[in-house]
Amino acid sequence: MLASSSTRAPQTIDDLISPQLSSALDRFDLASRQTIAGKLQGERRSKARGRSVEFEDYRQYTHGDDLRHVDWNVFARLDRFFIKVFLEEKDLALHIAIDTSASMDAGNPNKIIQAQRIAMALGYLGLVNNNRVVLWAFDARGVRYLPPTRGRTGVQKLAKFLLTSVFDAGSVLRQRGQAGGGESNLPPTPTTFSSALRSIAQARTGKGVFILLSDLLIPEGYQQGLTLLGGGGWETTIMQVLAPGEIDPSTELDGSGGRIVIGDLRLTDAETGRAAEVTVNADLLARYHRKFEEYQQRLTAYLNARGISHVVARSDSDVGQLLLGDLRRRGVVK
Repeated sequence: MLASSSTRAPQTIDDLISPQLSSALDRFDLASRQTIAGKLQGERRSKARGRSVEFEDYRQYTHGDDLRHVDWNVFARLDRFFIKVFLEEKDLALHIAIDTSASMDAGNPNKIIQAQRIAMALGYLGLVNNNRVVLWAFDARGVRYLPPTRGRTGVQKLAKFLLTSVFDAGSVLRQRGQAGGGESNLPPTPTTFSSALRSIAQARTGKGVFILLSDLLIPEGYQQGLTLLGGGGWETTIMQVLAPGEIDPSTELDGSGGRIVIGDLRLTDAETGRAAEVTVNADLLARYHRKFEEYQQRLTAYLNARGISHVVARSDSDVGQLLLGDLRRRGVVK
């Protein structure tokens, strides 16, 4: 797979999410299979009992209870005080993490740009439904994050973070001056996939939905890092962002649209910098397909065993279809 050399990084919010997509998303919300106990009063049912519009049960009055919650109709019939018990409405926490390592800044179309657009659409969906949204970006420099925000006023903050904090310092797009530095950064210490996810998992509070955007092409392996994301009251979905050329190398195109995969090639690993000379032929492509399918099957089995959803998000796929098609079928969007 080729590193992207002619892709223009997004510059504006419209480059991340079209008005048509944002309008379509206004009719949907994030879904959760469990009752969420959030921090701020919002629009999600919580097990905590409090004041809301959804009545649940009665209990007997005890000294100190708010008389406004007495059901006077019941008192008139039974001559006893009963308090209405409601399910308190709580907000849903949505955490989105983007792997911004060197391997993500590759592919035609570029994987990291697709991850930006997916994150923008997911964040928009959360914000317009008054959920708390936190965004993370991580690579060898460390972990950067956008602090919790909610409501439509947070859409511009989300877009600014995605436009300025995603690309790796060594990115081809960053070198061309088409992306800038981030904001709200944690100390930029070198990190690995596992240590980054450990930091993120430890920083999460409460319960909610966690979505990771990554190609999962991890030199040290994905197992240790992904294990940290399951359970703990978090419903986790892995959106594996892959370029068409990773799924089928015979479709890899150069900048002029010509297929270049067959023949003698010198390949450089974007993550490690190691180079290798290979001769690509039909037999090698067949072996690649077998290895790729085996890798995907092992990954899916690993995630299923831990209750983590797995969605392959091709970098050439339509973001609206990913959210309103694939994620709706997975129960992440409703």
